[in-house]
Amino acid sequence: MKVIIVGGGIGGLATAVAFHRRGWQVEVLERAAEFTEVGAGLTIQPNGLRALDAIGLGERLRAGGLADPLAGIRSRRGDWLVRNDVGSLKRRFGSWVTVHRAALVDLLRAVVPPDALRSGIDVQHVQRDGTVRHSGGTSTADLVVGADGVHSVTRRSLWPHLPGPRYVGYTTWRLIAPPQRVEGSVETWGRGERFGHVPMPDGRIYCYVMANAPAGSRVGLDELRERFARWHHPIPALLGSAQEEAVLQHDTHELPMLPAYVCGNVAVLGDAAHAMTPNLGQGACQALEDAVTLAHAVDTLGVRAGLEAYDRTRRPRTQLIVRRSRQAGAAAHWTSTPLTILRDAVLPLLPTRFFARSLTPAYTWTI
Repeated sequence: MKVIIVGGGIGGLATAVAFHRRGWQVEVLERAAEFTEVGAGLTIQPNGLRALDAIGLGERLRAGGLADPLAGIRSRRGDWLVRNDVGSLKRRFGSWVTVHRAALVDLLRAVVPPDALRSGIDVQHVQRDGTVRHSGGTSTADLVVGADGVHSVTRRSLWPHLPGPRYVGYTTWRLIAPPQRVEGSVETWGRGERFGHVPMPDGRIYCYVMANAPAGSRVGLDELRERFARWHHPIPALLGSAQEEAVLQHDTHELPMLPAYVCGNVAVLGDAAHAMTPNLGQGACQALEDAVTLAHAVDTLGVRAGLEAYDRTRRPRTQLIVRRSRQAGAAAHWTSTPLTILRDAVLPLLPTRFFARSLTPAYTWTI
């Protein structure tokens, strides 16, 4: 049995590993010149680690060093708005790991046979019968998996009349700052903007910034430093120590709910199926879940029945996470002064279990 995977990012390579371990012939088509990941840090949460466990890679990622979940949310002055019980979260749900995106791609890629990886291939059209037309010719397989991101060619080929991704109103910057001392993983909310920092195992600090902005607008590091100069420590220091070439900016998109994740002998997964806001940090974790669930279902039940099972299982869950993620970040992007004052007054009064309960559906997944 053969599977063609369109896209060689985290979701695509995890799918390749999952099917390869089950004895399938694998072909991965990647548009970029090499299999790597342009990005910064990435937190793999307990459900994502369990997905990696299913393909034999969870312990190898844990060996690089464990991380803590989000310690909480602060105001721009530094007051705690939400304080998570980090120890309780780890006891209830398991481990967290923070890793560079490229390191996770390298870990996955190393398990896939080198002759299965085809870079520099531009996919042009995917047919529901398992035929893929691309810049290198035509490939066919028993199953095609579209793991080609938010602007997926696979998705557009199968559902050309469905609406595409929509800009959610804020842009995101990601960077890695040099090693320095920070108080765990913390997010800070202002008016229409926020800043998060996450320690990495090697001492460097993964930082992300989100701010309301018109689609396509671009802002450099100097302007970010000025914008956040009066926020609480260590935010100005982190931005001050960063290098311009380390900053990546991407507009934030969300995909409208698809009516199906499968069509004929083709499935979509990850951002190609359910691109979501980064507010819960679940994008990569959901792609990993998709990959191992799809491989298990198809290899156990056969292509058609397995695809039906994959769609039946994954679509309701991922679309729930999409909604939860949208809701989780909404208040951070309020711009009304009275509303943000009210938000900062009310959030500290809410019980810790209120926030933990909202995370339970994401963290408790098992295959």
